[in-house]
Amino acid sequence: MRLYKTSSIYGKGAAIGVAAAMFCLLSAESAVAQPVSATVLPIAHTELSNPKRIEAAAYNQARNILARAGSQTAARSQPVHGTTKVPVGQGTSLLAAARDEFRRTDRNLPSEDKQSGMSIPHYNAINDAARVMGIDSW
Repeated sequence: MRLYKTSSIYGKGAAIGVAAAMFCLLSAESAVAQPVSATVLPIAHTELSNPKRIEAAAYNQARNILARAGSQTAARSQPVHGTTKVPVGQGTSLLAAARDEFRRTDRNLPSEDKQSGMSIPHYNAINDAARVMGIDSW
């Protein structure tokens, strides 16, 4: 529970009064002999974010993973050289292009053989490549 700052019209006494009322209300509810059902509240999900830049070696490794899995887009792309890092957009574009390509090629597979619209080996390759680059969303 969060108590908000009260306006100067009510002063500090209003905040104390609200807190006391909530305490009494909660105490009265717990005094009633009824079975209590425990509700587990989820812990706040911390949003992971993509890095600003990706190591060139990680990009090249992810590119190789996707090319070995059958991505023509990844196979045609050039490996990064002459720099130590690349913008994260280059990695997310590679992942998105391979994802779209895999979904197109796997569209006729039975649904039990697919995950996220592509074959399981293609799905695993996409996720392995994203993990290597440290990318959470693309």
